[in-house]
Amino acid sequence: MRTVFNNIVAIFVLTIVALLIIPLSTQVLDFMFIMNLSLSLVILLMTMYIKEPLEFSIFPSLLLVTTLLRLGLNVSSTRSILSNQGYAGEVIKTFGQYVIRGNVVVGLVIFLIIVLVQFIVITKGAERVAEVSARFTLDAMPGKQMAIDTDLSSGAIDEEEGRRRRSKIQREADFFGSMDGASKFVKGDAIISIVVTFINLIGGLLVGMINREGSFAAVVNIYSISTVGDGLMSQIPALLISVATGMIVTRSASEADLNTDVIQQFRSQPVVLIIAGAAMILLSFIGFPPAQVAMVSALLIGLGIILLRQQRASVPQVAAEGPPVIEEVTSEVAFYKNLDNVYNLLTVDPIGMEFGYSLLPLVDEHSGGNFMDRVVMFRKQFADEMGMVIPSVRLKDSSQINPNQYEIKLKGETVAIGEVLIDHYLALEPAEIPEGEVIEGIDTIEPAFGMPAKWISEDKKIKAEMAGYTLIDPTSVIITHLSEIIRTHAHELLTRQEVKKMVENLRKKNEVIVDDTIPAVLTTTELQKVLRNLLREGVPVNDLETILETLADYGAMVKDNDMLTEYVRQALKRTITHRFSEAGQMKVMSLDGELENIIINSVKKMDGGAYLALESDTIQKIITATTEKINQMKQVVQTPIILTSPVVRVYFKKLLDQFYPEVVVLSFNDIDSGVQIQSLGNIAI
Repeated sequence: MRTVFNNIVAIFVLTIVALLIIPLSTQVLDFMFIMNLSLSLVILLMTMYIKEPLEFSIFPSLLLVTTLLRLGLNVSSTRSILSNQGYAGEVIKTFGQYVIRGNVVVGLVIFLIIVLVQFIVITKGAERVAEVSARFTLDAMPGKQMAIDTDLSSGAIDEEEGRRRRSKIQREADFFGSMDGASKFVKGDAIISIVVTFINLIGGLLVGMINREGSFAAVVNIYSISTVGDGLMSQIPALLISVATGMIVTRSASEADLNTDVIQQFRSQPVVLIIAGAAMILLSFIGFPPAQVAMVSALLIGLGIILLRQQRASVPQVAAEGPPVIEEVTSEVAFYKNLDNVYNLLTVDPIGMEFGYSLLPLVDEHSGGNFMDRVVMFRKQFADEMGMVIPSVRLKDSSQINPNQYEIKLKGETVAIGEVLIDHYLALEPAEIPEGEVIEGIDTIEPAFGMPAKWISEDKKIKAEMAGYTLIDPTSVIITHLSEIIRTHAHELLTRQEVKKMVENLRKKNEVIVDDTIPAVLTTTELQKVLRNLLREGVPVNDLETILETLADYGAMVKDNDMLTEYVRQALKRTITHRFSEAGQMKVMSLDGELENIIINSVKKMDGGAYLALESDTIQKIITATTEKINQMKQVVQTPIILTSPVVRVYFKKLLDQFYPEVVVLSFNDIDSGVQIQSLGNIAI
C-alpha cells in the first residue's frame, strides 16, 4: 500500500495518458470531471494562502499535469458525445442545460466570453507577468549573490545562512524560469478548447444528421447542450488554474498570505473608503438607483469610520506634561540603534572590486561566470610564489560606473579602473602582422601593462589566431589586472595580523627559531616592516625561516629596518637571483663609481634610520642620466635592472622609486655567484 501511495503521482499521470486511448463510461467521466474541478479549486486556494512562490514550487509541474488532465478529458468527452448521441454524462448535461436554458445562441456566446476572458485577460496577463518576473529575477541574481557575499564577509550571516540564501535565489530563478514556460501550457489549453468546441458542435451535427437522430432543430439542441457543457467543464477548471497562475507570479512583494495582505492593506487607509463612499453618493444625481447607491455608500463610509477610530485608538497616549514625539520606526533605523552595527560601517575592505551592470555575468557563478574560482587560484599561486596570503576580495555591483567598467579598490580607495567588453576578446598584436591580416576591432589599451590592443568579436577569433594575435577573454583581462595591482601593492596588504599568522604557521615546523627571534630580538611590528620592504621590491617572503634566522643574527645589533632588510636580502640571494635572472644570465646597468660616492656622501644618519640629502640639481642630473639608460635597456629586456654596491642600493632605490618604481635595483650581495652578469652600460653624470 505504501508503495502505491509513494508512486501515486506517476500512476495519476499514466491514468491521464490512458484517457487519450481508453473509452470511459459516463459514470467514470462524471467522476473525473468532478475531480478535475475540485483539484483546480484546491490549487487556486493554495496560491491564495502561500506567502511566497517557493512555498508552492511544484506549481509549474502541476500546471502541466492539470493541462494534460483537461486534454485527456476533452478527448474522452468528445468521443462519448460523437458516439453516444450527444450524451457524455450528467455533469456535462447539467452544465449545458443550466447555461443554455433553451437558447443555443446565448449559451454559445456565454461560453465564448468565458474562453476569451481566460485567454486574453487572465492567461495573457499571467504569461506576461511570469516572463517579466523570470527576466528580472535572473538579472537580479548577481546583485543578490554579491549582497550575500558582503553579509558573509562582514559576519552578518554565517556559512549555513549564506548557503540557504544562495539556494533560495537559485530556486527562485529556476521557479520563475519554469513559470515563464509553463504559462504557455494554459495558453495552448485555451486555444485547443475553442478547437474542440467547434469539433463537438460541427461533428455532432454531422453525426446526428447522418444517423437521423431527429429533426435538425432537435439535433442542434442535443449537441449544443453537450458542446457547451463539455466546454464549460474544461474552461472553468482552466479558468481557476489561470487565476492561480496569476496569483502565484504576483506574490513576489507579499509578506503574508493574500487574505492577510488584503485586510491589512485596506485597513491601513480608512480615509480612502470614506472618500469612495462620498463619491458614490454623487452617482444618484445622474440617475443611478438611489436605494442601491445609498446602501453601498453607507457601507463604505461606515467601514471607513470604524477603521479610522480603531487606527486612532491604537496610537499610544502621550504624557500630558511632555510635548508630542513622533518617531518614524523603520527597519534601517531599528538596525542602527545597535551601536555594534554602526561600528561595522567603519570597516574598510583590504581589496574590493566594483562591477558595472554588463559585467555581472562574469562574476555570477549561476550565469556561468568563473571569476571567483580564478581569484581563488590566483590566491594559491600568489601564496606559493610570494609567501603571502592575500585577503578576500569583496565584490559589489555599482550603478556609479559605466556598464562595461570595473574598479579595483585597496582599503576603500580606487587604485585602478578598467573596461572590458563581455562578448569580445582582447587581441594583442604580434611583432609582425602579415600583409592583409590586420584584424578590425575596437582600439583600446590593455589595462594591466598598458599595451595597445583591440577588442574583437567572436566571429573574428579564428582569423585573429591564425594571424598570430594573442587573444585574452574578458575574465582573464580582469584577473590579470587585479593580479598586477596586488603584486604592486602587496606590501600594503601585509598586516600585523597576517604576519602573526605566518609566524604561527612557521612555529609548527620550527618552534625554536620563532621563540629565539620573536619577541626576544624584534617585535612582530619590526618583522612586518622588514617583510614589507621585501614585498615592495618584489622579493618573495616564503622562506620565512631564513628571514627569521638572519634577523636573529643581526637584529640585536642593528636597529635600522632598512639595513636589516639588506642583510635579509643577502641571505635570500638565491631567491632574488632566480627571480630576476633568465637562463642563468642577468642583463644589468651599473652605477658609475663617482655617482656612488656622491650618493654615499649625501647619506644623513639619524636615530630612526638614514635618508638621502641631495640638491635638486644633482637629483635632476641623476634622474636624467638614469632615464636615458633605462630607455636603452627597455629595447633589450622587459624589466630594467640596475646593479649597485651594497651600501648604495637602498638609497638609490628610494630615490628612483619616485620616478621609476618598476625598475629593479640590486646590489652585488643580492646576486648568487652562479649567475652570469652581462653589463649593458654605465650610469654616470
